[in-house]
Amino acid sequence: METIRLTAAQAMVRWLAAQMTEEGERFVEGIWAIFGHGNVAGLGAALHEARDTFPTWRGQNEQTMAHAAIAFAKGHARRRAMAVTSSIGPGATNMVTAAALAHVNRLPLLLIPGDVFAGRRPDPVLQQIEDFGDGTVSANDCFRPVVRYFDRITRPEQLLSALPRALAVMTDPADCGPVCLSFCQDVQAEGFDWPCDFFAPRVWRIRRPEPDMAELAEVAALIRAAQAPVIVAGGGVIYSGAEAALAEFAARHAIPVIETQAGKSALAQAHPMNLGAAGVDGSAAANAAAAAADLVLGIGTRFQDFTTGSWSLFANPARRLVSVNVQAQDALKHGAVPLVADARVALERLSAQMGGYRGTVDAAARAAWLAAVDAHCAAPDPDGPLPSDAQVIGAVQRATGPEAIAMGAAGTMPGALKLLWQASQGGYHMEYGFSCMGYEIAGAIGLKLAHPEREVICFTGDGSYMMANSELATAVMRRVPFTVVLTDNRGYGCINRLQQACGGAAFNNLYTECAVEAQPEIDYVAHAASLGAHAVRAVTIADLEAEVTAARGRDIPTVIVIETRATEGPGFGAAGHWWDVAVPEVSHRPEIAAAYDRYLAQAARVRRAN
Repeated sequence: METIRLTAAQAMVRWLAAQMTEEGERFVEGIWAIFGHGNVAGLGAALHEARDTFPTWRGQNEQTMAHAAIAFAKGHARRRAMAVTSSIGPGATNMVTAAALAHVNRLPLLLIPGDVFAGRRPDPVLQQIEDFGDGTVSANDCFRPVVRYFDRITRPEQLLSALPRALAVMTDPADCGPVCLSFCQDVQAEGFDWPCDFFAPRVWRIRRPEPDMAELAEVAALIRAAQAPVIVAGGGVIYSGAEAALAEFAARHAIPVIETQAGKSALAQAHPMNLGAAGVDGSAAANAAAAAADLVLGIGTRFQDFTTGSWSLFANPARRLVSVNVQAQDALKHGAVPLVADARVALERLSAQMGGYRGTVDAAARAAWLAAVDAHCAAPDPDGPLPSDAQVIGAVQRATGPEAIAMGAAGTMPGALKLLWQASQGGYHMEYGFSCMGYEIAGAIGLKLAHPEREVICFTGDGSYMMANSELATAVMRRVPFTVVLTDNRGYGCINRLQQACGGAAFNNLYTECAVEAQPEIDYVAHAASLGAHAVRAVTIADLEAEVTAARGRDIPTVIVIETRATEGPGFGAAGHWWDVAVPEVSHRPEIAAAYDRYLAQAARVRRAN
């Protein structure tokens, strides 16, 4: 057997560079790296040698580098990914939040944190966590509950099995998620005689599991017997590439479609069967259809509490729940009748068994909803109060074309955008499984790298911007252009509204309600400009539209700051939803006591309905 002598780090990089997609691209496009103790000498040297065949990019923070990698994978519908490497200590633990984000959203991410010496000779090394009851523990054990596959590389030859296992998880349609290969720093530098055929190019194909015929027949019969079915389209539709199949299925069988955060834009808003967002942040048309449905057909959804209104939404006592999902545990949630299969294959097989079946869709409700959206998002009086978030969204929608992608993560904008953004197919990218503040700007980088041909609009509030903005400098250095719409309501406006809705006093969210000696006067325009972005302030909605249009000609990020009202949420016109947020049973505040009574009444209603 022919061999080649390489360090373990050199072998890892060479192997990763040879793993291909069916389209002939690297599955792992490259690696984000901040070098430090534990990865600079071994892996850093190997990456330098391979810089022409396996690119390395430098970011500003390990967590946000991983966010960029996650957004890249989401933008490619899990068909491509990126890696991230860090030092052994705080650099590694910085990535734990991102690992959890990728895990919740079922997205491929390869994390390669440095680790302590496998040989233990110099222990305790710099940044080493010492567990006095377990000598095998390092800081990287924090990754175990938030990744799909964890391995600690303590010998070079372990890579012969660990690397294929890692890629098998990252390309598995049911168990896809983040992987952590904790790479002991002395092992990175250790030489080994590797089989040459280990580095032969390999194509990774994502399987499309066929449905069980008995499950298929049962689900088809349930749909044919339904009088008022509704489809809940989740992220699995996009990950499967089932957008066209969903559009055809819904139109052919006249079954209305309502959307989750992850599934929004699987079906263009212009499609006549699309009734918009479901649940807590849902449209009146979608929630009315859900409440009346006698069969709820989930496709690629986890039925998360925002989608179901904490199960207050699907209130028809005759309702049956069917779940099409590639992951068996997801398909069985909440007592659903399961159809375990790839979403695209399942839709095609179901349609073939349903013959000429047609449900019903309330076209008038859809039209009324879209008219209400237009009115709510219309430009305000320029001499009136500060604009609402809805008016900001309307301005951006008017200033962009159908190829624009709206993206964001946490705070007010996810609910507002899910409710109001009129997405084309693929025109929406929201991280809401983990609802991670600080994802937005780094995520915009990854999304733009995945779709360089499309306009990317990053919506973020001032709270999220303050948490993680440094990757703006990375985008400037790499010439990755996108537009940031920064809505400034002087604090955490979304949580302030939730706090008061639960009977609480306004406290510690808006700056005016915080224990500070002086109110902050943060110049976001100057700050973004100092990082190299083109930064401007929009005083009016007309200014915002003009600045969004002007941003398209730049090769660097544009940051547009606009002040908005903190007190107004996006939830107009929604019906039939609830969100189960526990209210204190004991309180001296009469507002909380009243909120608790409302909570008990709503919880009882949900128990009766389910």
